[in-house]
Amino acid sequence: MTNVKENRPGPEVTLSPPVDAGNGLKTQEMVISMGPQHPSTHGVLRMELTLNGEIVTRAIPHIGYLHRCFEKHSEAMNDYAKVIPYVDRMDYVAAMNNELGYAIAMERLMDIRVNDRVEYIRVIMSELQRIASHLLAVGTFGLDIGAFTPFLYCFIEREKILDIFEKASGARLLYNYIWIGGLMNDVPADFKTDTAAFVKSFRPKIKELNDLLSHNKIFIDRTANVGVLPEKVAINYGVSGPSLRGSGVEWDLRKDDPYSIYDRFEFDVIVGQGEMGTVGDCWDRYIVRVWEMEESLKIIEQALDQMPDEGDVQEAVPKKIRPPAGEIYCRTETPRGELGYYIISDKSTTPFRVKARAPSFVNLSVLPAISIGAMVADMVAIIGSIDIVLGEVDR
Repeated sequence: MTNVKENRPGPEVTLSPPVDAGNGLKTQEMVISMGPQHPSTHGVLRMELTLNGEIVTRAIPHIGYLHRCFEKHSEAMNDYAKVIPYVDRMDYVAAMNNELGYAIAMERLMDIRVNDRVEYIRVIMSELQRIASHLLAVGTFGLDIGAFTPFLYCFIEREKILDIFEKASGARLLYNYIWIGGLMNDVPADFKTDTAAFVKSFRPKIKELNDLLSHNKIFIDRTANVGVLPEKVAINYGVSGPSLRGSGVEWDLRKDDPYSIYDRFEFDVIVGQGEMGTVGDCWDRYIVRVWEMEESLKIIEQALDQMPDEGDVQEAVPKKIRPPAGEIYCRTETPRGELGYYIISDKSTTPFRVKARAPSFVNLSVLPAISIGAMVADMVAIIGSIDIVLGEVDR
């Protein structure tokens, strides 16, 4: 009689030939898979780990489980405006930022200028989205390591931002709100009041988060001196966003290559300083996101004060989008780093080429370089600290 148990497929584990470790002991490396359904991989990512005991000697990320052909879908649309819903679905927890980059790229290609009211609303929406994204990032990062309560606190605050988005666009995740030449519609009458109330209520919550999680001894022990990303390695790999600034590199496109009206606002670029361990470790990448939320509040406050009350948010929206023949590359600072769009127009209503430079994809590429020597449990912290979204990695 056949033993059914023996024929069942087991976990994907490969053993290397034994190596003499001296004193009559022999060791062997083991290759295991983490994912693609492992909760710490933040989506359908598969990590192929080569282990010597509990120590990682090699880490290879395998992607493509969420590939949706974003670029080819965009090139099949017979209208440039129809690309925006697909743009939303790349980094689906920072859809407003995705839309802003695409809209600015198309407006530069078509030489369209939008009025100040549109510009200020776009900035406010983008910074609210940055806070919402960072709340998700730090909340799930704590959850990965075992801190459940901060995750709930972060989501309570994130819901308040989604309420503001829902009033303006009708959606809570994928908005199609920032259009080429303007916005889907104007903000509701209580937009300023709601946003100002959120800013006022949220600022003390940052201190609460630091008391609860950032300076928690167990959290520090799990993240300080883990997954250290040196400055030169970060630059060589093209890392951007909080993952780059966590390594001490002061680079933010809102300051260093301003777009929209970001040159009108005063705010600081937050960098990692190695307060709890080594510059560029998991804790530094985490704390950069925490303090960036404070800087986003500063920008929102200034934008609310300066935003004009008059202005048609659709006055520059073209009836037919037919850009002149040419090409454009436009980059913006999203919550995960530099998002770039390279668009080629052949003078028709259909995009000839749409290429997205996704920060999550580039940032993920550095994972093998900072994982060697880590323990298996540390891999959970390292992946969480990079803050990837697989919809953007795979596109």
